[in-house]
Amino acid sequence: MRGRSTAGVTLMELLIAVVLLSLLSVGLMFALRIGLTAYSKTQTRLMDNRRVAGAQRILEQELEGLVPVVAKCGGGMEGGGTPAAFFQGEPETMRLVSTFSLQGAWRGQPQILEIFVIPGSAGGVRLVVNEIPYQGPLAAGKLCLGPHKFFGASAGPTSFVLADKLAFCRFTYLEQPPDVNAPSQWVPRFAGEDWPRAVRIDMAPIEPDASRLQPITAVAPIHIFRRLEIPYADLL
Repeated sequence: MRGRSTAGVTLMELLIAVVLLSLLSVGLMFALRIGLTAYSKTQTRLMDNRRVAGAQRILEQELEGLVPVVAKCGGGMEGGGTPAAFFQGEPETMRLVSTFSLQGAWRGQPQILEIFVIPGSAGGVRLVVNEIPYQGPLAAGKLCLGPHKFFGASAGPTSFVLADKLAFCRFTYLEQPPDVNAPSQWVPRFAGEDWPRAVRIDMAPIEPDASRLQPITAVAPIHIFRRLEIPYADLL
């Protein structure tokens, strides 16, 4: 006589299978969450590194694109004024005309750049830049009162933040002394007759992090062969 069939699963086996499937699903969910979190952190760190590297490259290109403009300072709306090199070199403020801009890179219209340091929203300081379309020596002269005497720069809605969360940010300038045989020297305030030979920007983050690209010192040489005592035809 043939015995009764025992095919199928018991309730206990079914419960064990459901529990194992649930544990496997929870494990997969946690693994996926950990993977997404790691991916997000990696992307954030990569974007921060790109931002720091991009800001440093922008600074160097803006300074290397300096245009030796001789502005008519102190002329007001009537014109005239005193011819002076359009360059402001202060420890926390620079003003110059450059062929490189954030809007048009090397292909755009020359811009008057106001690069200066302001307090940061989360402590420390931040480095910002204003871009003003350059419209000639007379228009540029409205921003200055005389040689190395400029109106103050202020941040606004169109200001671009080049670096943030900095412990400090200082500008120094390579100046040639009146004696041509004397070596050039770095000074915190440029008071030469024309333009500096180079500009150095020293920066340091508030919270150093070895795993991220940090703002570092940027040095940009300035190749200018124009002299104030020699008359040139203004091409810009």
